[in-house]
Amino acid sequence: MNKAATFGRSGTPQLAFAALLVGAVCIALSPIFVRVSETGPTATAFWRVALAVPALWALYAFLGRESPGESARATPRVSRWMLLLAGIAFAGDLGFWHFSVKLTSVANSTLLANLAALFVTLATWLLFDQRPSRLFLVGLVTALAGVGMLVSTSAAFSSTALTGDAFGVLTAIFYAWYLLTVKNLRDAGAGTLHLMAVTTTLTAVILLPFALLSGEQMLPDTGIGWLKLVGIALISHAAGQGLIAFSLAKLPAAFSSVSLLLQPVMAGVFAWILLGEPLVALQIAGGIVILAGIYLSRKGTP
Repeated sequence: MNKAATFGRSGTPQLAFAALLVGAVCIALSPIFVRVSETGPTATAFWRVALAVPALWALYAFLGRESPGESARATPRVSRWMLLLAGIAFAGDLGFWHFSVKLTSVANSTLLANLAALFVTLATWLLFDQRPSRLFLVGLVTALAGVGMLVSTSAAFSSTALTGDAFGVLTAIFYAWYLLTVKNLRDAGAGTLHLMAVTTTLTAVILLPFALLSGEQMLPDTGIGWLKLVGIALISHAAGQGLIAFSLAKLPAAFSSVSLLLQPVMAGVFAWILLGEPLVALQIAGGIVILAGIYLSRKGTP
């Protein structure tokens, strides 16, 4: 069996779970890259995907077909609109999140973005009539209480933190949309690498005009600035999102989104170590309440 087939077909649930965790850690570094970037938040979001495009297409070309006969079903005709929707969802996710990271604390922006776990279940309820259990509703109320605790700490962080928190919630909505769309595409037969290459290209095309019209600084001033953009592109996007997209083929979307709760924990640790960003007691308590709420909601999801 060649390495392409191994990547695409032989993954067990254990391998998928490991890929999910490593992907979450890679993505947890992204708010650090955003904070230290020499370009604006929208421009950084654009470079994050634009610089990853050549690497993803080269990797796809090098590995070839992920499974025998996948050429015909890597981009199913019925799923081409879904690919576009995935690109739009990810563009919204990155755009709002990068602003959130700039405006509020790394911990708040990352925790609020991971409310996607709740929005995934709410979406399946509204779209597929999968009525949530009472335990899910308890988890939802618990998570919202944690959000209130986080928001109450924002005013002390900066005058823009409340806006950043709001952008974090919008990020969660777009990320839930992205998770559900990618899960649908993977179930339809789209290969991981081809899916990542196509959606990343679409996301870059969508973000470019917004970055140009934003008036933000588009180009970094130093070589180190370019290295930071390459880091967020190859580590946080190509590696992080690629591993998560691969894992979604083996794991339920709701489970995957909850498992990504490792991401805000690691992001908080990285922000503390690398940025010297402390966590206040109420913020820590709010984070724990949110994580508990999302855990309960997952336990209450069929």
